[in-house]
Amino acid sequence: MDEMTRLRELRADAPVPDRATLAPGRKRLTEAIEGRSRRTLRLRADWRIASLGAVVAITAAALFVTQIVDTSGPRQSGPATVAGDLDLSSPAAALGEAADFLERQEVPPEPRNDQWIYLREENPDQEKQWKEVPAEIREEMSLSYSPDSWIPYDDKAAENDESDTDYRTARESYRIAAGLPEDPEALLAELRKVFPTGDGSNGPREDKDAHSFRALTVLLQSYPLPPDALARIYRAMATVKGIGVTDHLIRDASGRQVIAVTRAYDANTRSEILLDPVDYSYAGQRDVVTRTYEFSGGEGTPPTVYKRGDLLMDVARTRAAVVDAKGQKP
Repeated sequence: MDEMTRLRELRADAPVPDRATLAPGRKRLTEAIEGRSRRTLRLRADWRIASLGAVVAITAAALFVTQIVDTSGPRQSGPATVAGDLDLSSPAAALGEAADFLERQEVPPEPRNDQWIYLREENPDQEKQWKEVPAEIREEMSLSYSPDSWIPYDDKAAENDESDTDYRTARESYRIAAGLPEDPEALLAELRKVFPTGDGSNGPREDKDAHSFRALTVLLQSYPLPPDALARIYRAMATVKGIGVTDHLIRDASGRQVIAVTRAYDANTRSEILLDPVDYSYAGQRDVVTRTYEFSGGEGTPPTVYKRGDLLMDVARTRAAVVDAKGQKP
């Protein structure tokens, strides 16, 4: 019996989701395809060779798994153990301090082509959803949820795949970052070329600052990046219109205290890039509802209410390292 048949029989008594329930996810998928989404599609190498049947099964399973959203807002916390006193009074102060620190660091050698990038990223909502999928269905899927992933540093097949304009391999990202200019305006212009915006066929195009912020977010998710290049990136980020920084450390999905660099995505939500307050490395990202609002799925369907403080996405990167083999951990 195939996976879809088992899913249909398992949930034969379940009501068909209405348009209001499915519309937010459909909207995000459309935005992601266009390249405008704040949820950047960074496909892992293992996922690129997944069977179509497994992808369909996971999509079907997602239709009946209820997403539980953390409704708590950012919590103020005490100071972390950091290299010096943090200045979170403004984006220029916080990101300038980060850049100063990074410029003093020694640039390690570029990884070898035969090495792998190990990442551990915690996503409590995805983990909970995966656990709610019945065990007999999970066992037949070729995909699974795991906070651990391994990405080849040299992935020629992915480098030659032009279907996802936001995706760059670890090696591509390292060399893109290393070659970025010092001048913030020139740096942002270069990143907008590397990570192009949509053509406007699926909705309004990004303005220049929204495009710059998305391009910066995509690049910062890559590992490793040379510390001197990261310093230039942070100085450029501080010049993007609308950039902010919380005036206190917040708790990420793993419970750590982190810096949140923020920018409004629209009138109702903001995007946050999280930075480690000790070494200023990328530590994850969040999407936070800033104003309670209703999303209407159309006439005759109940609206979905999102409350201020709800987390639409909450991902914490707790470890990143260069290793010699897939499956190896530092």
